[in-house]
Amino acid sequence: MDSTQPMSPPVPHVDLEAVGKKLHSGANWFFWIAGLSLANTGMTLAGSDRNFVVGLAVTQVADAFAKVALERGGPASFQYLAVGFDVLVAGLFAAAGLLARRKVAWVYVAGMILYLLDAALCGVFQVWMSLAFHALALFYLWSGFSALRTLRAAAAPRMAVNRLVR
Repeated sequence: MDSTQPMSPPVPHVDLEAVGKKLHSGANWFFWIAGLSLANTGMTLAGSDRNFVVGLAVTQVADAFAKVALERGGPASFQYLAVGFDVLVAGLFAAAGLLARRKVAWVYVAGMILYLLDAALCGVFQVWMSLAFHALALFYLWSGFSALRTLRAAAAPRMAVNRLVR
C-alpha cells in the first residue's frame, strides 16, 4: 500500500452466518403475514368470528364489506372480489418475503411501509391487540432489514478490494 494514501478504518468483525439468519428470519414475517391473512379469509368464509391478529387488517375490511353487502342483498360477486383482493394482497406480501430473502432492499422497505399502513388501519378501527402484534411484526421486519444493511456494509470493503485487485 502506498504510504501517501490514508489508512481505511478497520472493519468490525461481522458473523455473516448469524446476520444472514436474522435477515432470513425477518423476511419470514412476510410469509406469516400473508399466510395468516389467508387463514383469516378462510375462517371468515367458514362463518367464524375469530381471526389471527398478525394478519392484514385491509383483508379483514374487504371481507367485512363483502359480508355486509351480501347481507343487504348484494350479488355474490362481492364475496369473490373480496377473496380475490385478499389473495392478491397476501401474494404481494409473500413476494416481498421471497425478494427480501434475496436481499432486495427496496422491496423489504416497501413491504414494511405497507404493513405500517395496515397497522394504522388497526388504529383507526381501534383493534388494539392487532395493532400491538403489527408493532411486534414490524420490529422483526426492521430487524431483518437491519441485517440486510449490515450484510451490505460488510460486503462493501471486500468489493472495494476486489476492484483494486483487478
